[in-house]
Amino acid sequence: MRTADDRIAKLIDKLDAAWTEFHESYAGLPDEQLVQPGVAEEWSVRDTIAHVTWWEEEALKHLPSILAGERLPRYSKTYGGIDAFNALMTEQKHDLSLADVRTQAEETHRRLVAYIEGLPPDRIAGDDHFRRRLRLDTYGHYPLHTQQILAWRAAHASDD
Repeated sequence: MRTADDRIAKLIDKLDAAWTEFHESYAGLPDEQLVQPGVAEEWSVRDTIAHVTWWEEEALKHLPSILAGERLPRYSKTYGGIDAFNALMTEQKHDLSLADVRTQAEETHRRLVAYIEGLPPDRIAGDDHFRRRLRLDTYGHYPLHTQQILAWRAAHASDD
């Protein structure tokens, strides 16, 4: 039988594994390639890192509310949908430098891991909504962008 402590450790392991794969997808690329558009439509790797970061920020914002039993606002009502939210955040993060995007990504991820590690294990043991939101915003989300970056790299292999 798995304990609540094991569940936290398993969540952290999933998070770390997917985060590492995401980072490895763009490891070794020079800065000039990290800012080239075309990875996911007009997004560059830099834009993709910023995107992953704002979804981790959303997790940090909403996971405590989930644990408190609060209803979360719907993206459709607040922003006009997830695509509209992503467009708004893309615009807000557009002028950040690559260095700033990297720093925000690392800091946000550290805060997220610390938050999860700091939870009383029994607090999330039976909370499927919490685990679902965490998965959708993080370790279930990173692989989509990992694959986009890897496909883009494969298409531009001669540029590496």
